[in-house]
Amino acid sequence: MAHGWIAVRGARVHNLRDIDVDIPRNKLVVITGLSGSGKSSLAFDTIYAEGQRRYVESLSAYARQFLDQMEKPDVDLIDGLSPAISIEQKTTASNPRSTVGTVTEIYDYLRLLFANIGIPHCHQCGREIASQSLERIMDMVMLYPQDARINILAPIVRGRKGEFKKELAALKAKGYTKARIDGQFRSLEETINLDRRRNHTIEIVVDRLIVKSGIDRRLAESVETALNLANDIVVVNTLEGGDRLFSRRLACIECGLSMPEMTPRAFSFNSPHGACTECQGLGAMHDFDPHRIVPDESKSLLDGAIAPWARGDRKLIREAVIGLTARASRASSPTSGGALMKPGGPSRKSWRSIARCGRARSAAASG
Repeated sequence: MAHGWIAVRGARVHNLRDIDVDIPRNKLVVITGLSGSGKSSLAFDTIYAEGQRRYVESLSAYARQFLDQMEKPDVDLIDGLSPAISIEQKTTASNPRSTVGTVTEIYDYLRLLFANIGIPHCHQCGREIASQSLERIMDMVMLYPQDARINILAPIVRGRKGEFKKELAALKAKGYTKARIDGQFRSLEETINLDRRRNHTIEIVVDRLIVKSGIDRRLAESVETALNLANDIVVVNTLEGGDRLFSRRLACIECGLSMPEMTPRAFSFNSPHGACTECQGLGAMHDFDPHRIVPDESKSLLDGAIAPWARGDRKLIREAVIGLTARASRASSPTSGGALMKPGGPSRKSWRSIARCGRARSAAASG
């Protein structure tokens, strides 16, 4: 029989009475019925049990001794069956970070697979990412604006838990005086106490330079030192441009985009190193739409500029707006719908009429 279907013939497990059924593969199939009609008997005790039994039998005798042996279900024939996975039904609240892959731990194997044999590509130009040489890194740094102040950082710890007292003491003994710890520059002379239960990022300040001609030798030495300290990774930090990561291992030669070494956590949406920075790995974002909150900017607060307030207690809202008017008069706060959404705002003299009349009518009256 063609394996486009899972064919079950003569299933007699529990309440089933010689059931014959063909289930399409690569489809979402739902088994429904009354309580006690045999739904679980067909799905779990017949199809899953036989798939698991066949998988265990395909393993070596040594591996089988560590696994539970399942009895052959009471069925005449099951054809087209692959190794099966069964997920326990739970009544607890769903976790948005829990998927079929994480529950069955298949996701862990996929992350290992991509981290070890995956070929990275640049998300900007699509070209394959390769390692950068020291000369290439220096050329990219020298393209920074003239007289730009840069910090050469060696990220020795990236998102790991621990106190790292020994590492910091060893670097201090080598002559390093400053480090950027969790985004803040701190002196190694002070006592640094880190929470061992939280993830930390420690970047040693190797050198501080001003981009100009004649710094090639010093820049090369500093970058080389940082690469050796941080396993072929260096971060160049500027006040205006932020951080830029360079890697002697992985970088796009066209865009200059660098990326850290591919590790399993880089493919995990539950890790800050692999999760999307916008949605934090959840795949969805929850935010508000200012134009739905203030659909008509010409209205005043008392006229219902803020749409959600229109569904509330009007007397209470009116008292709140009058109180806001009194406080904002002293602070010169904008109170019209448009002012809530735009920078700037009315002057101290005009804001009171805007609160009561709206921006458009207030402007017409003053004109």
